Amino acid sequence: MSDPALAPSADAQRFALAVLPHVDAAYNLARWLAGNTQDADDIVQEACLRAFRLFGGFRGADGRPWLLAIVRNTWYSECARRKQAPAQPWDEAFDTTDDDTTGYGIDPAALLARVEDVRRVQAALAQLPVPYREVIVLRELEELPYRDIAVIIEAPIGTVMSRLARARQQLARLLTEDGAPPRTNVTPIRATAGSGNRPKGTKEARHDL
Repeated sequence: MSDPALAPSADAQRFALAVLPHVDAAYNLARWLAGNTQDADDIVQEACLRAFRLFGGFRGADGRPWLLAIVRNTWYSECARRKQAPAQPWDEAFDTTDDDTTGYGIDPAALLARVEDVRRVQAALAQLPVPYREVIVLRELEELPYRDIAVIIEAPIGTVMSRLARARQQLARLLTEDGAPPRTNVTPIRATAGSGNRPKGTKEARHDL
């Protein structure tokens, strides 16, 4: 007979069901934000502790955007604590960039969908300013809808869409300058470019809002 004192609380059980399945996604985002695995581990650990403390106020149906928002805020808080700017800081000039990508002779969305050398994509992603990088990771790797990304980055959906368009443009430019054009019949970036343990490419991409 089990000891009731050792049984997990109802909140702990709910937390395990609603949040813990998304730890791999949390680590993936943290690694792309921090740029290294050690800081990513620390960020996710702290974010999970914060999430557990705050879980009593969680009323949503999907724990993933809620947890990822905490991961993102934890990372920015850590940057502030260290009194350091995030790598590749935001430049307001990027928000005035023309969305026309025809000058590169490629479709950025198609480039994101099919790239042979995933390391090139990872290197290009690492060069993007953080606000561009995070929307690419959340949309193209984590396959989140715009409304969830808006919650995570605390911005209107219109801002998410325009920032994502510019992020794709800059990523396409970086990959084009790197040399090789996109090829067909190759492994999708979603299946290989993430760094978490959650298998990528096991579901269809979501294009809903």
